Amino acid sequence: MSSDDPRTVAETYFRAWKERDFTTLRGILADDATFRGPLGAADDGEACVKGLEGMAQILDDIVVQHVFVDGPDVLTWFDLHATVAPPAPTANWQHIENGRITRIRVTFDPRALTSD
Repeated sequence: MSSDDPRTVAETYFRAWKERDFTTLRGILADDATFRGPLGAADDGEACVKGLEGMAQILDDIVVQHVFVDGPDVLTWFDLHATVAPPAPTANWQHIENGRITRIRVTFDPRALTSD
């Protein structure tokens, strides 16, 4: 698989986020990458990295359960382990073009992370 392969790009994203390697993360995000999720939104690659840096503050582990690939789209089903809440089953849908992530959509139940 080449570095342009969507599955490889998605694996790099999760590995870099878990290792807090934000330089690698930025390198696989398109400049105009967008993010939408229950805790926020971002409209360019820099803002996406800033959001991932914020989540990394409470990130304990990412346990991937399954990866679905459909052409340029990759859906990763994983358990998001945070230091402040029980693991959250999470779906992350990425659209990848020319080896770069252009769109990220995430869904999970954020109540344990946002409750007082």
